[in-house]
Amino acid sequence: MRRSKIALTAMLATVLVLYGFNYKRIKDQPPAKNHPVFKQVTYEGKAKIYEENPLEDGEFYNPILQGCYPDPAITRKGDDYYMVCSSFAMFPGVPIFHSKDLVNWTDLGGVLDDITEFNPHDTGISQGVYAPGITYNPHNDTFYMIVTAFSGGLGNIIVKTKDPKKGWGSPIKLDFGGIDPSIFFDEDGKGYIVHNDAPDEGKALYNGHRVIKIWEYDVENDQVIPGTDKIIVDGGVDINDKPIWIEAPHIYKKDGRYYLMCAEGGTGDWHSEVIFKSDSPKGPYTPAPSNPILTQRYFPKERKNKVDWAGHADLVKGPNDEYYGVFLAVRPNEENRVNTGRETFILPVDWSGEYPVFENGLVPMEPKLKLPEGVESKTGQDGYLPNGNFTYTEDFSSEKLDFRWIGLRGPREAFMEQTKKGLEITPFETNIKQRKPTSTLFYRQQHNSFSFSTTLEYQPKSEKDLAGVVALQNENSNYVFGVTRKDKDYFVVLEKNYKPNRRAEMKSEILAAEKIDLNKTIDLKIVANGDKYEFQFSLNGIEFKTLGGAVSGDILSTDVAGGFTGCLLGLYATKSNDVIPE
Repeated sequence: MRRSKIALTAMLATVLVLYGFNYKRIKDQPPAKNHPVFKQVTYEGKAKIYEENPLEDGEFYNPILQGCYPDPAITRKGDDYYMVCSSFAMFPGVPIFHSKDLVNWTDLGGVLDDITEFNPHDTGISQGVYAPGITYNPHNDTFYMIVTAFSGGLGNIIVKTKDPKKGWGSPIKLDFGGIDPSIFFDEDGKGYIVHNDAPDEGKALYNGHRVIKIWEYDVENDQVIPGTDKIIVDGGVDINDKPIWIEAPHIYKKDGRYYLMCAEGGTGDWHSEVIFKSDSPKGPYTPAPSNPILTQRYFPKERKNKVDWAGHADLVKGPNDEYYGVFLAVRPNEENRVNTGRETFILPVDWSGEYPVFENGLVPMEPKLKLPEGVESKTGQDGYLPNGNFTYTEDFSSEKLDFRWIGLRGPREAFMEQTKKGLEITPFETNIKQRKPTSTLFYRQQHNSFSFSTTLEYQPKSEKDLAGVVALQNENSNYVFGVTRKDKDYFVVLEKNYKPNRRAEMKSEILAAEKIDLNKTIDLKIVANGDKYEFQFSLNGIEFKTLGGAVSGDILSTDVAGGFTGCLLGLYATKSNDVIPE
């Protein structure tokens, strides 16, 4: 298990020094000179889909995790369900959630929360870690989280715990390549790892040709057994159709048979979920004649309340022993932009026949589901995550900052401190456009229409100082909106950082700048109405002015900016500002 609390504190102090400044507790001290203080933040969801589809008795909203929570995997021990998702370069790595009923979820933070063991400090935002698996092994009463880590030379790793609520052990490096691993434990106690990989050398037939491999797993020594690897799926359901990107495999056992479920078609508009069956965990596997068992690819692009890209799923026995599947999908805005990223959805699964099928997973998906029998929705209550349209206010006064606030390429504790006046950020010498840890506290965009507002107390001392808010898709695609200084004057500025095309160099453009009479505080607000974003400020807390007019959210969308993440909204400060007003 984790080190003692004292050891952790010492470790964090060392890490913070490595990040370029001395660690000291200043919680009860006044803010340091020239450090911005964010008084509070209010995030308000204003999506029309929830206004037009109010919940009736016995219903809950889908997705269950709004915003960038992709690639879900799930497991169960007794009445406890645990679910993990991809986090890429966000920190901590691999967010984990707990539920008793698959409807009401609490956030347990991140599995990989030790920066000395998982450090995505110089990775692109869509690297880091992704496509985790989580499995409970009843034979040794242990939970296993397995994932591919694209940082620090880790590769595929596994971590273990007896209780996910109490933290996880250190990563164990596994000796195999490929991505998207998951682990399966058979009734006899034997373990197996399945994962996506490239075909054997020289045997790739087309772009996107991938295979699924299986290894026997040494449970005592936590390693794959050399020489036991075997390809169990080549290409996908039918190699003659040249299927692309078979990935995200999971094995299940039911009625003495083994079932292998995989994503197929790539994590875009041809995404799907397919199923195979075998008499042995190592195959041969026969595809179901009814594949795919989940997809949204066959429907009109202009359909109402569009859900798309559905796939990358995992199954679990839910309340009343009925099966459910969690999976990723997207909800584009009116311009077909994917700014909220890939979200976590759930559907009941009918496994009364030979193969499982996602109920209503092969028709256009609806925003509401029927509650499992005997389950009550407690969304937004008693510590459960909110869903639908909601307002979340953070005044930074609680002892522990909510887990929904995250760092990028490093821990949030490296630059923030909760003080009596609000959240103080110690600015780094790094800029939001760099592939380095930035002094930015992030919140995921969870609605296509929303507002994100904060009150900032700050007086920059030079043009190198800037504090404010950002809307960020990646280091090359973002908006910076904040306060800086030129000579003796204060300015509020709006900068757009983007690539004219994915192969081009990034361009930085100041969209607007306005000299202001900054007394002490300024209110900053990001307002999105679908694809249109506005950046507003107020010097009296009442009257807001839009700087630079309405701008497109296109650069905050996966389909334009590339990568795998959704838009992140951040409280940002830097000592390396380059947004210099004319």
